[in-house]
Parts: sequence; structure tokens; C-alpha cells
Amino acid sequence: MRAALWLLALFGAAVAVALFAGNNQGTITVFWPPYRVDLSLNMVLVLLFAGFALLYAALRGTATLLELPGRARRWRRLQKERAMHGALLEALTQLLSGRFLRSRRAAESAVQQERRLAQSGEQLGHGRQLRTLAHLLAAEAAHALQDGEQRDAHLQQALDGLGQPDTALDAELRDGAQLRAARWALDERDAATALERLGELSSGAARRTLAQRVRLKAARLQHRTAEALDTARLLAKHRAFAPAAAASLVRSLVLELINDARDTAQLERVWASLDAAERTTPDIAVRAARRLQELGGEPAQVRAWLLPVWERMAAGSAGAGAGAVPNLQSDEGARLVTVLQTSLHGLDAPWLARIEAASRAQPGDARLLYLSALACMHRELWGKARQLLAQAAPQLADPALRANAWRALAALAEQQGDDSAAAQAWKQAALSQD
Repeated sequence: MRAALWLLALFGAAVAVALFAGNNQGTITVFWPPYRVDLSLNMVLVLLFAGFALLYAALRGTATLLELPGRARRWRRLQKERAMHGALLEALTQLLSGRFLRSRRAAESAVQQERRLAQSGEQLGHGRQLRTLAHLLAAEAAHALQDGEQRDAHLQQALDGLGQPDTALDAELRDGAQLRAARWALDERDAATALERLGELSSGAARRTLAQRVRLKAARLQHRTAEALDTARLLAKHRAFAPAAAASLVRSLVLELINDARDTAQLERVWASLDAAERTTPDIAVRAARRLQELGGEPAQVRAWLLPVWERMAAGSAGAGAGAVPNLQSDEGARLVTVLQTSLHGLDAPWLARIEAASRAQPGDARLLYLSALACMHRELWGKARQLLAQAAPQLADPALRANAWRALAALAEQQGDDSAAAQAWKQAALSQD
């Protein structure tokens, strides 16, 4: 359609020219004494148009001729820029393919080409960023080659080249360089340097997931368990790990923090810092209670820490509801019994009621019978305790619990003057330990 319109316009112009010039009798006379020149108007118009075209062509040719040196300079600069970008791409490609020596050479070549451009006065708008990236690529390749001296030299040149960041891109580059330096320090198990590099990040970059991951690894490497736990919780909150992996990581850090406690006050502070879900986790609560025992804590406090686990196991048992009892046949139940059996001194009535109710609800559970017997012993119910121990001792599968049950039964028999029963119980206790 456009071509048809142009064709119609061309025909229209031709018709107009033909109508104007076909019967044009006008003349123009030029007097140049002693001469006189008569020219037709059509000829004058043609000469004017030809003169204008010739003058325009001459001016354009002169301008093009004068621009040739500038164009040549721009062409040479463009070739240098292309070579510099090509060297940078080659450095990245060789780094990804594992050719670290070639990558470092290519990155250093890019740096040299950028420096020559700057020295010649041809400053690039993105030259500083490009030079920084080239230094970082060279440092990455040097780190892979275990050349710490060259790596640190290129890193320092990258940071010095940025100076005080003027733009958001410069600030991001500086943060990226510090993050890479922190990860290199972690590779060399230098947690102090890694944390120092992280401390130089901007506030926004320090909260990013990558920085928090590096902080977590550095804190664990430096045995700063409390800081590592806070970081792991933050990462879990932002879903930086799979839910199962996050729970396992937090649990291991909490256990490590509990094991590092050196007195009951420190352990109580650790326990107070845990949330409700962590306090009801069986392995955490049982380990905390056992550590409290080891540090000489009060049995009542040990039982208080174990109560949420008891209730949680009761809620998760078959037929949970009113009167539900914990299932102690699992490994978690075994650990709970192991800790609880040595924390029955000064047993209060509510705990005695819980244990007896559980024992009555599951009379076939030897561990519950064993706990009920120990509770009766601490409440000085000797006859009932002896009866329950006699039922539980032969059924206990755990050798340590079975030996403890026979020893307790032997002590009760001796207390009541039944020497033969005591001797038999001591014999069974010795056999249980073999």
C-alpha cells in the first residue's frame, strides 16, 4: 500500500512538472556589460537545483573527510573494547571449565587492556566495574590454584579500584567482593577472617541469605554456637533450607549449646532461650535434663523439663485423649526413662499419679512398671515397689535398666531380711550386665 501511494505521488509530481514546464515561455535575462544572456526559466531552475546539489555534496564530502581521524580513533577504541570484553568472557569461560591458569591470564589481560585504554585518555563509562570484575575473576582462579598471595593481591586491587562507591552498582560490587573473600576464608577454615569480611558488608547485604549461610558456617567453625543457632533460626524462618534439614540443623546446634553449658545457671539461660516447640522435642529435653543432672541440678527441675516431653508422647500415643499415656517403647521413651529414673528424689504427688496412671493403663509395658516401682520406693511404699520390680525386671529388654531393676529388688529384699531373694536378685543383676 505504501509503495502504491509513493507511486501515485511520483506520478502527481511528474504531471505537475509537465504542466508547469511544458508551456512555460518565461525567460531570464542576465546583463553583464557588454554582454547580454537570455535564459529560459526552466533552464535557470534546473541550474539552481544542480548547483544546490553540487554544493551539498561538496559540503558533505568535506565534513566526512574532516571526520576521518575521529572515526579512526573510535574504530581503534571499539576494537580495544571488544578485545577487552572478549578477554573477560574468556576468563569466565575458562574458570567455569576448570582451566584456572588460562582464566587468570585472560583476566589479567583484560585488566591490562583496560589500563592502557585509561592511560590513552579513552576512559570507559563502565571501566571501573569491568576492571573490578576482571580482578575478582583472577582472584577466583588464583584461589582455585591455591595461590593465596596472588588471590589477595587481586582482591585488594579490586577493592582499591572501587574506592568509595559512587553508584549502587559499585556498592554491589564491593559487597560481592567481600562475600567472595569470606567464602575463600571459609575454604581455608579461617573463620575469624570470614567473619571480619562479613562485618564489612553493608547492612542490606549482611541480611542476605548467602551472607547468613557464610556466617553460619563461620560461627560453627569458630564454635560460636549461640550465634550459629540464631543464624540457623533466621535461615529456617526465610526457608533457606528444606524444613527437615532446618529442623535437624537447629536441633544439633541446640544440643551442642546444651553440651557446652558449664553450670546450671548457664544451662538455665540456654533453656530459657528455647521456644516451646524445641522444649517439647524429646532428644533436646532429655539431653538438657541429663546435662542438668550432671551439673548437680535439682531433681524437681529435671522433672519439670521432662514433663512437656511426657505429655507430648502421651498426646502422640495410640488412643490419645483423656487419660492417654506415653509410649515408652521407642528410643525416645528409653532415653526418657533413663533420665527420669535418677530424678525421682523428692517425687511429688502429681508425678506419682502420672506414673501410676500410666502403669495401670499399660500393665504390659515393663518400663512403666519399672518407673512406677522406683516412684513407690521414693515414696517409701516398699511392698508395692518390690511387687512391681519383680514383675518388671524379667521383662525389661534394656540391659542397663534390667540390671538396675534387679539391684533395686536386691536392696529391697535385704531391707526386709530376705537374704535368699536378695542373693538371687544380685545374681540376676550381674548376669544382666554381661
